[in-house]
Amino acid sequence: MDHHVDLYWSFRSPYSYLVVPRLIELERDWQARVTVRPVLPIAVRQPEFFAHADPLWASYLMRDCVRCAEFAGLPLRWPRPDPVAMDYATRTYPKEQPHIHRLTRIGQLAAEQGKGLALLRAVSHLIWSGEVDGWHEGDHLARAVASAGFDLAELDAAQEAEAVRLDAAIAANEAAHRAGGHYGVPLMVYDGEPFFGQDRFDQLLWRMKQKGLERRV
Repeated sequence: MDHHVDLYWSFRSPYSYLVVPRLIELERDWQARVTVRPVLPIAVRQPEFFAHADPLWASYLMRDCVRCAEFAGLPLRWPRPDPVAMDYATRTYPKEQPHIHRLTRIGQLAAEQGKGLALLRAVSHLIWSGEVDGWHEGDHLARAVASAGFDLAELDAAQEAEAVRLDAAIAANEAAHRAGGHYGVPLMVYDGEPFFGQDRFDQLLWRMKQKGLERRV
């Protein structure tokens, strides 16, 4: 019997990007299933969060996410463009956002089709790896979603037609996210216990083994 993990995840989080390969390996190698539950970034959910944060918070994050990527053997550069538009002079986030709602809805659609991790891996790699500038231009995004088994035109048509339903599903994810025990991402919840951050994956696996997790045969 598979052990189930709820994954709360954001396209704007470098740490969310870093944990996905390990979760893919978890499903591949162990009797585990990950339920992908995309959420909007905290900058959109709580726009005042960064305006009041100590400047050391951001400078440490930048240093730490690069270090974590190097340790994991994954490429990382801050996205160009950022999935969330920001006014750097005022450290505020405009209500109208050009990218993040589309991305999050696409993630929700993929999750509903049981291919959430595959799409998160492909799209987050495109956004965060630094391999391309202008990830939103040309056919970059189309090729990324195709590698996960999707057609971008079909996903876009669906996310536009079903925007109200998808936004409600994402809002439900966000409510469950907080109920799970934390507001940050990635958050992995297993058997009612929250594991916040990509650096808690080993503890998640340890706890699952304690509760009978076995390798696939």
